[in-house]
Amino acid sequence: MYKVMIRDNMSPIAKEILESTGKMEVVADNDKANSDPDVLSEIIGEYHALAIRSGTKVTDQVLKKAENLRVIGRAGIGVDNIDVQAATKRGIVVMNAPGGNTVTTAEHAISMMLALARNIPQGTASLREGKWEKKKLTGTEITGKTLGIAGLGNIGRVVAERAKGLKMNLIATDPFVSEEAAKALGVELVSSDDLFARSDFITLHVPRLKETANMINASAIGKMKQGVRIINCSRGEIVNLDDLYQAVSDGHVAGAALDVFPKEPPDSSLPIFSHPNVIFTPHLGASTSEAQIKVAEMIANQISAYLVNDIIIHAVNFPSVSKEVMDQLRPHLDLAEKMGSLMGQLVRKIYDITITYSGILTEFETKPVTHAVLKGLLASFTDKPVNYVSAPALAAEKGIHVREISSSSTGDFSSLIKVKLEGHEEGPDEIWGTIFGKKYLRIVRLGKIYMDAIPEGSMIVIQNIDKPGVIGNVGSTLGRHNINISRFQLGRLGDRALCMVNVDTPADDRVIEEIKTLPNIISVCQVHL
Repeated sequence: MYKVMIRDNMSPIAKEILESTGKMEVVADNDKANSDPDVLSEIIGEYHALAIRSGTKVTDQVLKKAENLRVIGRAGIGVDNIDVQAATKRGIVVMNAPGGNTVTTAEHAISMMLALARNIPQGTASLREGKWEKKKLTGTEITGKTLGIAGLGNIGRVVAERAKGLKMNLIATDPFVSEEAAKALGVELVSSDDLFARSDFITLHVPRLKETANMINASAIGKMKQGVRIINCSRGEIVNLDDLYQAVSDGHVAGAALDVFPKEPPDSSLPIFSHPNVIFTPHLGASTSEAQIKVAEMIANQISAYLVNDIIIHAVNFPSVSKEVMDQLRPHLDLAEKMGSLMGQLVRKIYDITITYSGILTEFETKPVTHAVLKGLLASFTDKPVNYVSAPALAAEKGIHVREISSSSTGDFSSLIKVKLEGHEEGPDEIWGTIFGKKYLRIVRLGKIYMDAIPEGSMIVIQNIDKPGVIGNVGSTLGRHNINISRFQLGRLGDRALCMVNVDTPADDRVIEEIKTLPNIISVCQVHL
């Protein structure tokens, strides 16, 4: 008999589904005090499964005491409240319920847009105060207006479908979606500057990334047309609230609708909360009874399938293959994911991919390895978990075509994985990796240059002109900033060289910029594996 803990006031349907197996004792523990890792770590030891929403924090401290825990199920998509790496090290499967609240969040964005256009919250407040302000609260029509969608992922796509029914003109910006994929949705793919300049309404559906933090700031707003209206139901860090307040105050932005905030709950004394042209909801994007039932049902069925039948569905840290095959594929999966992640962080743009498998890998079903390449690649483009199940579908949505080739030619290696980005011409377009001694991961070629690099931790990838002094200059620069080099690999071809530098501690942006100014340096990029 398995013992399962359900937390965070999850829909009762989860308990019903798990108990219906006849093989689980289910405890619905909604005591908020037990959400504290200090408390949870003292009671988690007897449980085989844990089902949570966003309120419970599953830290390394908790997992150290979770001696029997086999699976953690998150009823929703985000797993920020789970230490996935610590769970993986302990062989604990972490599952989520992707797509369960996509429609709900998209509908909320549309609702916010309509409420913003017609001053519905302001009208409600005015009437409650005994006023009749028809002229003051005159709104604007949606029909025929241009909606700019920043981020054409799952939620952005549903928003586009709904807005099309409202007879709006649709444009979108997303560096990781192809024109072909956007066109299939009836959306014109444009640059971010073009979207800012043309949109009457802008709705944000981008992930939380370094590139998207503070994306809507004074500079971006200055590129927008007069009277634009902005809706944010994605991540609070995307919008600079001070800059937005100033823009609404001076009339450049006609209004804004915010469901998310940099800090939640937000400080209600912030100036923007006093502006009558800005409307708010307390992070209600996924808060509908239908969505909560759907994600609870999904995660209960997934936990049941794993505990009862050893079937893994929507795992964010484990491929859906048998244990026997996994034992043999595990090193290659780790290598493939790191290869994909390295290329994603270096290139920062989508391309069609060709993956070639050679040697002993051709004896296995290589689909899981392809999924691992895509998982690593796509995870560098989003802050949401990408798993082995979702990666191929996400690649297809972004218009990435994947070709797999089996080859008998391995050269000097017993097995070889080659990943090539088709059409990429601005830097290394391919990466080769292999396994030494059945467990040691190596990058043996990047672009056209051969080397022997270990893909782990923080790495600084440097392209340079092959002249004396480069290695010394790089080493001296890192040394001045107390950054220790753990491994330095150099490859050469003609008058060019490539360095892959493993460092004990990550270099900050200031150090990377300093390296870029050194003599004979062509490019510098830091990746984290």
